[in-house]
Amino acid sequence: MAGSSPLQQRELDDENESSSSSMRTAETILRLLPMGLCVVALVIMLNDSQTNEYGSLSYSDLGTFRYLVHANGICAGYSLLSAIVAAVPRPITMSRAWTFFLLDQVLTCVILAAGAVSTEVVYLAYKGDTAVTWSESCGSFGGFCHKASASVSITFIVSLCYAGLSLLSSYRLFSKYDVPVGFYNNKGGIEIANY
Repeated sequence: MAGSSPLQQRELDDENESSSSSMRTAETILRLLPMGLCVVALVIMLNDSQTNEYGSLSYSDLGTFRYLVHANGICAGYSLLSAIVAAVPRPITMSRAWTFFLLDQVLTCVILAAGAVSTEVVYLAYKGDTAVTWSESCGSFGGFCHKASASVSITFIVSLCYAGLSLLSSYRLFSKYDVPVGFYNNKGGIEIANY
């Protein structure tokens, strides 16, 4: 700040550092939250099996639920690693901001896809589909269906957390760095307005 005393400048720097520290703490907590939820959803699905007089059914019998388990495991690992990186007090570089942005976007899509396809299988297990002669199975395997529903519900909460992380990382990336100026030399082409 031009014309300010060294004491005022120091107070301003301390205030910015305190704000940065609290923002870093909030981001770290927001990155750890989906890790815990992913682990809970993963454990519920891993323990989802039922045996009765009609036979046995396990999550591993359905590829969709295996995908859900793998997606939750990958997202839990990423959440832990990204929380560690976010907790380290370093300045945010452009490459770090882009890395967080891209990985947050990709993992949001991965976990959302896992929740969506698993929801379809759970729906078919509850309701069936007479057009393709798929009978409902939750009448016979109710415990299995309840655990699967709980795991899928938690996965959708994780999806919301990742959507929030995606918004945070996109805000951080696109608000901190300006558009490159003078990248295109506009000779004889379309006129572009600068704001």
